[in-house]
Amino acid sequence: MARYYRADLQLNRKISTEITGYTVSALVLAYRQTAEAEFLDGAVRAAHFLTREAWDAESGVMPFEIEPAERAYFFDCGIIVRGLLALWRVTKECELVDAAQAIARSMANDFLRADGSAWPVLHLPDKTPLPLDATRWSLSTGCYHLKSAAAWRELAAITGDSSWVECYARALESALRGHESFLPGSTDPHHMMDRLHPYLYFLEGLLAHPEHDAIVRAGAGRVNALYSELASHFERGDVAAQLLRVQCAIQAGKADCDAMAARVREFQLPNGGYYFGRKGGAWIPHVSPVPAVFAMQALEWYERPESIDRATVI
Repeated sequence: MARYYRADLQLNRKISTEITGYTVSALVLAYRQTAEAEFLDGAVRAAHFLTREAWDAESGVMPFEIEPAERAYFFDCGIIVRGLLALWRVTKECELVDAAQAIARSMANDFLRADGSAWPVLHLPDKTPLPLDATRWSLSTGCYHLKSAAAWRELAAITGDSSWVECYARALESALRGHESFLPGSTDPHHMMDRLHPYLYFLEGLLAHPEHDAIVRAGAGRVNALYSELASHFERGDVAAQLLRVQCAIQAGKADCDAMAARVREFQLPNGGYYFGRKGGAWIPHVSPVPAVFAMQALEWYERPESIDRATVI
């Protein structure tokens, strides 16, 4: 799956392993919703691309892009593992769990730091960590890695391997230790809206822990206020869909959920795709799989509260 589609140029960007992982999860969700075989077939094809073509078995690493394979991201690896496991729960294909464990071992062996946090990016093929850059969240370690670290939690439940429990426990501790300083992170409206996206990753990861609901509720309220403040300058479709999922999961007020669901729907094109965002009311001509994937689940949770599963947020 391409990172996004340039609607103005009618051109797909390069294939992204992370976005392909998200797509596997989305197609599994679509299959569960409809029981239509074409969705399951698509999920299997996408997963086999990841396990048989994208995965570098010799180096033991999952690159961000395969042409050229210059970087690997901790976050991306976790999303891919979770996509493979979502499909395994349907097909029980051993290849999927085997590949998921191999990628998860790379997350632990190549990215994990002594304090329980993770290097965000490795340079390939030597697996050298790129220097941290506090001005760019994707090049910083932080609480947002909790959503990706859920891959270890899911593997622990499937395999019974205690090493995954230990990896996840350290990641959870690290995320809880550093989350309070993540927002707003900037005074620029564009950068502030961008940081809502990874902060919501943290809240999504924390949904599996009802004992921390007070943090999730406070965080969701803060994100909602900042989103409303920033939207006239810049707003992102993925942020709207992520926030709706969190609001639904914690049973936020009906007015807040109704308003955010309406916002999510505004980003959808007639052909079913979703715009990445808009600035000053004008659409950015990027049609992105990410808000589409998040919106699928967010709107299902909004319309069918009985479908909510806090531990399997895509």
